[in-house]
Amino acid sequence: MNTTTQNMSGQAGPEVQDTPKVNHEEKPLHALTEDPRYIGQSIERPSARKLVQGQGTYIDDIEMPRMAHVVYWRSPVAHCKITHIDATAARSMPGVILVADGHDLAKICKPWVAVLGHLAGMKSAPQYPLALDRACWQGEPVVAIVAETREQAEDALQLIHVEIEQLPAVVDMETALDPATPLIHPELGDNLCFTRKLNVGQVDEAFAKADAMVETTFEFGRHTGVTLEPRCQIADWNVADQKLTVYHSFQAPHMMQDLYARQFDLPEHAVRVICKDVGGSFGIKVHAYPDDFATVALSMMCRRPVKFVADRMESFTSDIHARHHRVTARIAANKSGEILAFEMYDLTGIGPYSMFPRTSAIEGNQVVNLVGGPYKHANYRAHLDVVFQNKTPTCQYRGVGHPIACAVTEGLVDQAARAIGMDPLEFRRKNVIPDNAYPTTGASGIKLEVLSHEACLSKIEKMMDYPHLKAEIAQLREQGIYRGIGFATLIELTNPSAAFYGVGGARIASQDGCTIRLDPSGAISVSVSVGEQGQGNDGIYRQISADGVGVDLEKVRLIMSDTDVTPYGGGTWASRGAGVGGEAVLLASQALRANILKLAAVILKRSEAELTVRRGHVVDAQTLESVLDFAELGRIAYFRSDLLPNDFTPELMVTRHYAQRDYPFIFTNGVQASYVEVDPDTGFVKLLKHWAVEDCGRVLNPKLVDEQIRGAIVQGIGGALFEECLYDEEGLMRNANMADYLVPMSGEMPDIEVAHVQTPTRSSQLGAKGAGEAGTAGAPAAVMNAINDALAPFKAALWSQPITPEKVLRALGRVA
Repeated sequence: MNTTTQNMSGQAGPEVQDTPKVNHEEKPLHALTEDPRYIGQSIERPSARKLVQGQGTYIDDIEMPRMAHVVYWRSPVAHCKITHIDATAARSMPGVILVADGHDLAKICKPWVAVLGHLAGMKSAPQYPLALDRACWQGEPVVAIVAETREQAEDALQLIHVEIEQLPAVVDMETALDPATPLIHPELGDNLCFTRKLNVGQVDEAFAKADAMVETTFEFGRHTGVTLEPRCQIADWNVADQKLTVYHSFQAPHMMQDLYARQFDLPEHAVRVICKDVGGSFGIKVHAYPDDFATVALSMMCRRPVKFVADRMESFTSDIHARHHRVTARIAANKSGEILAFEMYDLTGIGPYSMFPRTSAIEGNQVVNLVGGPYKHANYRAHLDVVFQNKTPTCQYRGVGHPIACAVTEGLVDQAARAIGMDPLEFRRKNVIPDNAYPTTGASGIKLEVLSHEACLSKIEKMMDYPHLKAEIAQLREQGIYRGIGFATLIELTNPSAAFYGVGGARIASQDGCTIRLDPSGAISVSVSVGEQGQGNDGIYRQISADGVGVDLEKVRLIMSDTDVTPYGGGTWASRGAGVGGEAVLLASQALRANILKLAAVILKRSEAELTVRRGHVVDAQTLESVLDFAELGRIAYFRSDLLPNDFTPELMVTRHYAQRDYPFIFTNGVQASYVEVDPDTGFVKLLKHWAVEDCGRVLNPKLVDEQIRGAIVQGIGGALFEECLYDEEGLMRNANMADYLVPMSGEMPDIEVAHVQTPTRSSQLGAKGAGEAGTAGAPAAVMNAINDALAPFKAALWSQPITPEKVLRALGRVA
């Protein structure tokens, strides 16, 4: 296939010729490592036993001398003017150390404006740690109370008296840009944060000549990440050393080190950020929140450690939300089953400020990039408006635009297949970018290196026994039982380069590093800039370094998430832990192994070519007999340098960094299928089975990858069926508690079967792509399409998520 590619400006790019698909699985593991035993195996991660035995160290487990506790008085309304704060009674309460407002903290912490240079025209207002004269969403911190204990601080909180003048709230994103709607920030001129338009190919002509055109409006309710450990931190300002140490439940410690240094005018080396065990993140903990900076400022003012731990109820209005979109989209196809064009308009509401420093426009921007992504159409038009609201700010959350783009694309694809009378699986097979067409460029301008949609579709068809399920559905419908199958073909961006944030001026590292050292005992110490939030990074880094150096797993010690001792890096986000962090570990391991062989050759007075490594030993390359173990090599290197030549110094500690540069992102791909049953009398949806075929490049630990995908699918199902932040007409969240905000539970989840196709990326030796978000990306679309397939006999369909029983009954005309 010869294709004419399109760039981001919509201009025709150079032709991409046929590129034969390379089976990277044929590349043997020993090409990467000398002692291949662990990469590709389901090895237990080291933190598992510690955590299940309750031996983890979370922020609230940490106690420090003289540590105080802070709670925040948060705005009870969506928009108000702060006219007076009376803290007299609170200051007199037992244990109270300090009561501070926004003006107090503004003296030592600079405001921030969260925009990115490459998102042309984006704007936001300056934001402060605590609201100054106006609060712009329910949950915005206004007053801080610091006391000796959490209980004392909460008691004093009850006595804070804040006089407010309630202001009109911008609640409905549909009317946010109307001339009659009040401006949240008058100095910005309107309530528009960012807009983007993209027009590629001949969209109008494609729709004019189409045999079938389907148009639908999709709605996606706001939801949020409900992490087991809420957001929390301890800020410790040591006035004598002029050093700030922050213990943080966070994803990107070096990013926060940089932000704290800049916002408080500190040298970067004077800031240390440490992340111990982190009880879940999902993107919720990769943003800089106002209370993050406020807690640091309070520690400086009090000259003692200050701990902040959000309680579950305040988390619902202080943690970021996501997924609030209304997308009107259409698809054009011809009778032969060829997709001709996509067009869509995405309106998304983000709260009163863009979140710092990644910005709240990225999610909508990703929707523009990803709609229609898996398919080989050449005509695409998109328009995005990102508007301000008086609601909790939204920002990146697991999947970042992927679930919206996938649901829009796959919902349209199903409707187009139905309109021309073609099986939905066959329609996808006919339109996906062929596996032998890579590298290529998608219609939106995204660069695609090597994907495997055809192989994934073939595998899932066999996994689920598609013909049998279709026959079963037809038979059950005759009995009044309504089941349906839904598919979702997806792409997921992983391993981002500096083109994601760095190009826009955000100081968010696209590279990661690893320092690895051979200890005198023969063990290795591995220090990595990417952290561990439960996804198993600690497990795969052990596997990679053990294979890369050539030692037993028991000989690997990991050090993670401490800016004073780990190399500089971006941390964990955008499914980059394996592809970027893992590659840095591999490079460092290979370098250390080479240095071990150099030293062994000097000690043994032999050529390096005659030696190799196996299981903690230097061995003869021909016979594989041990000639020197690592412990003896380490003893000589560290304690008996007199036995070495004067002109030779052993280097048994090396650092290597890796940044993906070949593409803006390395895309992974896959396909999911959902099998559901809908009760037309109650509107309830029963999930019967879910299948996923994922291509994340080289699979480093099958069990970890499978559980990542299963967990992400469950999270995606949460958005499809259960989770939504409900607001009233005044901008107040009505279900900010665990009783009323529904999350998926084990009893409601189906069996999830996972399989893999492996096409490793050529951009690294390891060949690993990401896998942490693909499940979230595809599950909502698959479930939505399955429900609509079940409802097809009633000529009913739902395009508003979450799909609740009430919405099902309304679609069936059984409730008003």
